Amino acid sequence: MRSSRAALPFAVPAALFVGLLAIPLLGLVWMAVGSDLRQYLTDPSVHAAIGLSLGTTAVSAVLIVAFGTPLAYVLARWSFPGRGLIQLLVDLPIVLPPMVAGIALLEVFGRNGWLGNPLAALGISLPFTTAAVVISQVFVAGPFYVRAARVGFAGLEREVREAAMMDGASELHLFAHIAVPLARRALISGLVLAWARALGEFGATIFFAGNREAVTQTMPLAIFIGFESNLSIAVGLSFVLLITSIVVLLVARLFGDGADH
Repeated sequence: MRSSRAALPFAVPAALFVGLLAIPLLGLVWMAVGSDLRQYLTDPSVHAAIGLSLGTTAVSAVLIVAFGTPLAYVLARWSFPGRGLIQLLVDLPIVLPPMVAGIALLEVFGRNGWLGNPLAALGISLPFTTAAVVISQVFVAGPFYVRAARVGFAGLEREVREAAMMDGASELHLFAHIAVPLARRALISGLVLAWARALGEFGATIFFAGNREAVTQTMPLAIFIGFESNLSIAVGLSFVLLITSIVVLLVARLFGDGADH
């Protein structure tokens, strides 16, 4: 009884905050379920947006794992000059406003950007293409994976690494056969979160890739357009992203909790 009374001063603000989070989400679910959701989700533009989002995020996930895993391992395994600066650069996109990220990408890869002319000489034009969508997603979502992977690798016991090295294991063997399997839960959890962040990316994409249907119009961009022209489509796609986000969080929590045991 005493503990229940002690919790009362905290219960009211806590309940208000939970309500602030829950009520808008419940309102979205109510609107989506109460409307002809199936009809709206059969719209060709919706199919194109969903297909483009799934395709680009799949490519982004592969790139993030391929390049982010070695980076996370290096940051967790060794101390070297400039390590702190690299960690700052990796973490910066997490707190950087997405629109700023889009402008930065455009300034580098745009037609008049730092790499625009060299790429144009090779016949490569990135802005307002599907490739620009992937680059935007990797830029904003990759750090989530690298952070999780770095923590996972850093948590490996030193004795395990030393024992493997004493048995003659090379650094590559240690990485592939010991570090990655032992840190797999952190890697999977980070990848799930990074994929979710890529799926919801909007700001960097619209600045760097534009909003071309079936080319660069992902689900968040289709929601933006639908909000102005067809609210029902926007609500339907928002519902799809909400359900996807719930599943992603449950999977990430499953692996995160498992990593703690």
